[in-house]
Amino acid sequence: MVFLVPVYQPGAGLSRLVADVREADPSGSIVLVDDGSSTPVSVPGCTVLRHEVNRGKGAALRTGFAHIAAAHPGEPVICADGDGQHSAEDIVRIGARVRETGHLVLGVRRVRRMPPRSRVGNAITRELFRAATGQWVRDTQTGLRGCPASLLPWLGEVAGERFEYEMNVLLAATRAGHPIEQVEIATTYLNGNASSHFGSVSDAARVYRALLRFAIVDRFSL
Repeated sequence: MVFLVPVYQPGAGLSRLVADVREADPSGSIVLVDDGSSTPVSVPGCTVLRHEVNRGKGAALRTGFAHIAAAHPGEPVICADGDGQHSAEDIVRIGARVRETGHLVLGVRRVRRMPPRSRVGNAITRELFRAATGQWVRDTQTGLRGCPASLLPWLGEVAGERFEYEMNVLLAATRAGHPIEQVEIATTYLNGNASSHFGSVSDAARVYRALLRFAIVDRFSL
């Protein structure tokens, strides 16, 4: 199993996360993708891939997927955020579910425990996603996702450089017929999720454009 963590200007929570994951699953490999941090990221025992400039979370994830497919063939990938909001226990649990099912697995957060900004945004995208696809996904913006090795080439072809990439993955999965498993997780928000790099206006616009584009394409393809 390979744990993939895209990071940009990470804080102290990254080292704690790595230590906790390593304790929870000593056999797993950890790959960090430093997406252009001003100070290059270095964490002992991890493979660190680096973008010289900030390219966005989607680009960082695709860099990680390509590396893992080549360096760890056949291994499932668990993507987690590096800001400390995902517990090592939940990260490993998502990995176990991927091994059991061979499906894309989402770690879905409890909506009532989200900060107000995240709760409202998630509610809007959740309803728009259901309207566009007919599928109910409780947490479309979760960063904790498990992917079987068989889907890595496909994930590398999904469009999107920034946060819209994660929405595009879900939309593309529904179109391609890839099952989406959902597992409830606990989530810890530090300082009201202040460490998030999600830009409320620009990133939300990208996500909604992806949903609108999907809905229009599907309507005209009928």
